[in-house]
Amino acid sequence: MTVPMERVEHRILTIRGHRVILDADLAELYGVKTFHLNEAVKRNRSRFPEDFMFQMTAEEFTALKSQFAISKPGRGGRRINPYVFTEEGVAMLSSVLHSERAVQVNIAIMRAFVRLRELAASHKDVHQRLDEMEQKYDAHFKVVFDAIRALMEPPKIPCRRIGY
Repeated sequence: MTVPMERVEHRILTIRGHRVILDADLAELYGVKTFHLNEAVKRNRSRFPEDFMFQMTAEEFTALKSQFAISKPGRGGRRINPYVFTEEGVAMLSSVLHSERAVQVNIAIMRAFVRLRELAASHKDVHQRLDEMEQKYDAHFKVVFDAIRALMEPPKIPCRRIGY
């Protein structure tokens, strides 16, 4: 069983400057309930330091709910702020979840994180090349604009005096 890359990529969010996946999204990909995923993590808490997994603040969760359709707590939805897992946290989940599906999902997630890193690196290269081109051509365009301004100025021909 393989998991399509697109199914994973759109679930990766950036929170606190880290690329992460919500516990509910991971649970769905693994085919388990969010509660069971979080329970497995709690039983092995020492494997998940703060840079592997953290709980979102109320403000972060509110901002997330405003961007996506997440149910309200009074209607059977989440009662606590979600946990999010970094790439390292997802890798550590493979040592906690022991199903074949978990292995396949982890492989797909790792590939998605790698692909995002590659895209970010190529994006940075494009920005750098554009900056270099802008600096290079700014000098050329300055010459052109100076020439246009010079042509726009009226010629300085000495005026002939009329009369005595």
